[in-house]
Parts: sequence; structure tokens; C-alpha cells
Amino acid sequence: MSNGRILLVEDNSDNLMLVQDFIEALGYQVMIAPDGQAGVQFATSEKPDLILLDMSLPVMDGWHAARQIKDNATTSTIPIIALTAHAMLGDRERALEAGCDDYLSKPIDFVALRQKITALLRVR
Repeated sequence: MSNGRILLVEDNSDNLMLVQDFIEALGYQVMIAPDGQAGVQFATSEKPDLILLDMSLPVMDGWHAARQIKDNATTSTIPIIALTAHAMLGDRERALEAGCDDYLSKPIDFVALRQKITALLRVR
């Protein structure tokens, strides 16, 4: 029994394995996309319950992917958590402006990630 489906858009294999293992341990089914363009395509075709989106991605970065997901009527309500090494002043605001519902800087605080996932899925 799955708690829901989460799309993980991440190109770094170490981060991917860490986050995937953590999310699966929480009881979620994980779908993986290696770049922003694939993430937009997966979001449209699979309509996951939540998206974890790295912002520094090949093909299409997370900023553009978030905007495309939020601009599409069929995916606009899917919550997105930005996962990014961009932790400079203003990056959180930039992620929220791009359409992300929340933001978490890397290295990932897994307690905070769990809280954010739970909160966003409860609202949905």
C-alpha cells in the first residue's frame, strides 16, 4: 500500500539514491526523471501527488520546469518542493516565484523534507 506517488526530478545519482530510499521508506511510490524536460513530461502523463524538483538540471532547469508545470491546467495543482544547492539570499523567493510551493536547500535535512511532504499532501 502506497501513501502516494512522488516524482523525483534529480540528475545527481548520489542525491537521487539518498532521496529515493528515504521517500520509499516513508511508504511513497517514487518516479524518477533525470532532467527538467522529462520531469514536465512525467508530471503531465503520470500526475504524481507531489514533485521534488532539483533546480540545477540538464536539458531544462528546474526554474523553467516549475513554470511549465504550474502553467499547465492539468498539472497546476501538483505541489512542488524545490531541492537545490542554491541557498543564496533570494533563491527561496525565486523558487516560489517560479511556482514551487516550498523550498529546501541541499544538503537535504530529511526531517524537514518529511515535514514539508506531509504538510503539502495533507493540504492537497
